[in-house]
Amino acid sequence: MIFLSALWLGILASISPCPLASNIAAVSFLSRKIARPKIVLWTSAAYTLGRMISYAAVGSVIVASLVSVPLVANFLQRYMNRVLGPVLFIVGLFLLDIIRFNVPAISLSEEKKEGLANSGIKGAFMLGAIFALSFCPISAALFFGSLIPMALNNNYGIALPFVYGIGTGLPVVVFSLGIVLGVKSFSRWFSKVQKLEVYARKATGGIFIIVGFYYIWSYILVNVF
Repeated sequence: MIFLSALWLGILASISPCPLASNIAAVSFLSRKIARPKIVLWTSAAYTLGRMISYAAVGSVIVASLVSVPLVANFLQRYMNRVLGPVLFIVGLFLLDIIRFNVPAISLSEEKKEGLANSGIKGAFMLGAIFALSFCPISAALFFGSLIPMALNNNYGIALPFVYGIGTGLPVVVFSLGIVLGVKSFSRWFSKVQKLEVYARKATGGIFIIVGFYYIWSYILVNVF
């Protein structure tokens, strides 16, 4: 269940407006070898692997660093459930667009994107790795506000960022397969995905608020009253 949650968070992050734009750009760059479908599939897989490795590396370093510090580890062991409630509640408010914030993002020029896309599998891998580190507000909230606390509170925490990365790369693989198979009307696909994202994000935000309130009530308010 915990792995499915991490996968869902990755998928939700990937179809959010900013990451979706990055994935659309990736599909457009990687699919220009349409005359050779195998290359499209291999480069798409490399792009997804790049995203997975980036998220796994960042998440593993954060989780391992926090757990390895005795003071932090003891704090998390004692107070993680109390911290998790407010964090989930705030992330839920953010997903519902009730609160907003901006984060600095890594950007690449069109020339550099072009160069990476034209350099084959290695370039596609680097493109995925760099795009993964270009955190937008929603992806940052899901990764740092939801996935990392979830990983810190689970025995398999180190693996969760890797699973999250798989989720963020799935749309690229799906769209690339569609291109290889000759599926038409991709503009309508993207439009439907964008509409789906709104409902999925709001539903997830509502669940986060409910779960967050449960943790707040169970581990904070009960002790107060």
